[in-house]
Amino acid sequence: MSQPPYDPYGYGTHDPYAQHYSQPAQPPSVQHHYYGGSHVPVAPPTNGMATASMVCGLIGFLACGLTSILAIIFGHVAQGQIKRTGEGGHGMAVAGLILGYIVTVGWIIFWIFYIGLWAAIVGTSGTSTY
Repeated sequence: MSQPPYDPYGYGTHDPYAQHYSQPAQPPSVQHHYYGGSHVPVAPPTNGMATASMVCGLIGFLACGLTSILAIIFGHVAQGQIKRTGEGGHGMAVAGLILGYIVTVGWIIFWIFYIGLWAAIVGTSGTSTY
């Protein structure tokens, strides 16, 4: 009397695909999960202006500060809307404001030095001594 070979996976010797061809497919049973009447907490939706503020603040580095002004505007509008409606996104609005202000101040300082450098170059080229 010989035993069938050992199957380490526990599938046996039957064909796992045989049932799919011989029997019609049955829909899986539906399971309902009830948690004693308590509801699953739902996060409030994120404010769109807060998202726009953060994106414009990030793009401001590449766009020579043009979108950083929009980041400041959108950030302030988003903070007002978040206070009024209770939406999420306060952190993104603050991040957009910080990025907007930093990039705007950085580009203003850059342009002041750039224009000052040109003014110094042009001012000294007009006065020549022989």
